[in-house]
Amino acid sequence: MDLTLSDEHRQLRELARRFTDERIVPHATRWDREEAIDRDLVPALGEVGFLGLGIDETYGGSGGDNLAYCLVLEEIARGDSAVRGLISVSLGLVAKSIAKHGAEEQKQRWLPGLTAGTLVGCFALTEPGTGSDAGSLVTKATRTDDGWVLNGRKVFITNGTWADVALVFARTGGPGPKGISAFLVPTSTEGFTATEIKGKLGMRGQATAEITLDDVEVGEDALLSEEGFKLAMGALDKGRMSVAAGCVGAARGALEAALQYAEEREQFGKPIAGFQLVQELLADMAVETDAARLLTWRVADLADRGEPMSTEASMAKLYASEAAVRVANNAIQVFGGYGYIDEYPVGKYLRDARVTTLYEGTSQIQKLLIGRALTGVNAFI
Repeated sequence: MDLTLSDEHRQLRELARRFTDERIVPHATRWDREEAIDRDLVPALGEVGFLGLGIDETYGGSGGDNLAYCLVLEEIARGDSAVRGLISVSLGLVAKSIAKHGAEEQKQRWLPGLTAGTLVGCFALTEPGTGSDAGSLVTKATRTDDGWVLNGRKVFITNGTWADVALVFARTGGPGPKGISAFLVPTSTEGFTATEIKGKLGMRGQATAEITLDDVEVGEDALLSEEGFKLAMGALDKGRMSVAAGCVGAARGALEAALQYAEEREQFGKPIAGFQLVQELLADMAVETDAARLLTWRVADLADRGEPMSTEASMAKLYASEAAVRVANNAIQVFGGYGYIDEYPVGKYLRDARVTTLYEGTSQIQKLLIGRALTGVNAFI
């Protein structure tokens, strides 16, 4: 096994580092306070190719493999996890699903805009009554002579108020996962309403919404897949990899901030970096960050080789999300009282990390998925 990055990977990581330091870090605190990322950041992400990673150049993509995707997301999340989430959803869950499952007309219609950042996508799976049990969703799509009519509600939808297209999962058949299909719904369609959710603990700059579908009429060409649940679960496997990569970035950001502060802050006549228990905190943070990165890179490697990676993705997401919370919490301890105010970034790292243990499968769901893979016994039913 060779963990040495190629020249192309190193150059891409450096590009992402510079972009983050110039376009994200100076604004992250303001975005958090105002609960809104600057909208002009989206086309800027498209211009440097970050919204086209893994998408064929035919459709405006910038190519690259899964490791490249993880390297970029780590750097972006070091600056602001809300921006990482925007990319993970619009590119990772929506554009990549269209690229993999879409008809040529659907690819031509949506991918160039999504990769350029002139369009934004959202992934409308979660409902008020169905979170972990996505197979029991109740949003309904009814066939008509001209296409479909969709009715239902979705909640906690990242990019919901910014999106131009929503990848909506709705019931077209009987109960359970097999009765779910996936649709590409233009958000400008009459009856589609998105209401932003304010007051989140973390990821405050991200546009999170509740979506209402009230007799939303779409054509037959809106159907992306009749196997919607299977599509969603496959997308979420890759999504867990991207969440893990973002958690590595958040943990690294917290570690780097704590290291700098520990070297500058003096107590009892010397920098606190010289105290044994502070070094213990820093050492634990460094080990957890590196361990999370290696688990994430393993998923990227498996995906790039076309090998099964669902269980490994759950492992990486579980460990990296929980580790990011621990690392950020330790960073606040290093900062002391100053870590509790947003003049410094470590409090935001903790708040942003906390939600990663919840979405795209809670930590408890990841443990059940891993347990099922180990034992062959399904604990969900």
